[in-house]
Amino acid sequence: MIGIIGAMRVETESLKAKLTNKKSEVICGVEYVSGELSGKSVVVAQCGIGKVFAAICAQTMILRYGVSALINTGVAGTLSEKIGVLDFAISTAVVQHDMDTSALGDLPGLISGINIVEIPASKSLSETACRLATLQGNKCAEGIIASGDQFINNAEKKNWIRDTFGAIACEMEGAAIGHVCYVSGVDFVVIRCISDNASGGADMEYPELVGIAAVRSQKLVEAIVREIG
Repeated sequence: MIGIIGAMRVETESLKAKLTNKKSEVICGVEYVSGELSGKSVVVAQCGIGKVFAAICAQTMILRYGVSALINTGVAGTLSEKIGVLDFAISTAVVQHDMDTSALGDLPGLISGINIVEIPASKSLSETACRLATLQGNKCAEGIIASGDQFINNAEKKNWIRDTFGAIACEMEGAAIGHVCYVSGVDFVVIRCISDNASGGADMEYPELVGIAAVRSQKLVEAIVREIG
């Protein structure tokens, strides 16, 4: 079974609607809808916004449903000149940009306990996702995706995340899901369609583009499931 997690309703609703032989249950306030997508067994959940909700959802999918891989779908802000709005960022690794014990001599983003900054995503899933995104006519870049419990909408913070971690996109859930998968030995990939430039100001695209970006991300998830399920 493949687990699919999105933070917001707009990031998961069409996938849930396409499931056949579906069943649903609510655990800790999150609805998990299991069934078949393109003939493959999946479970889909809207986890809620932020790293804690994302981690709870990922761990539940692993322990309750025994998923063999997790796909985190949704939208993100771009940190790279290589990709703009409605292009795709695919994770080679994830980082938690708001994890900071540097006062103790650690690197920014170092996760105590596993003692790494960059959590590696599945190479095969990442390569598959980027290849399929390109086949669907999208521009795609693979790289580090940064997560934190902040909606990034100013240039100073955007540039700090990019320069500190070498990240290509920022959002609020992927690294928490990656953290859970890493310690649980489960493959994962974070796919993000770019909804904004993470800088805010007069050119704030997010309200207009979030729905379009989310639908594109869900379309890519379907293609990935068809290939790897």
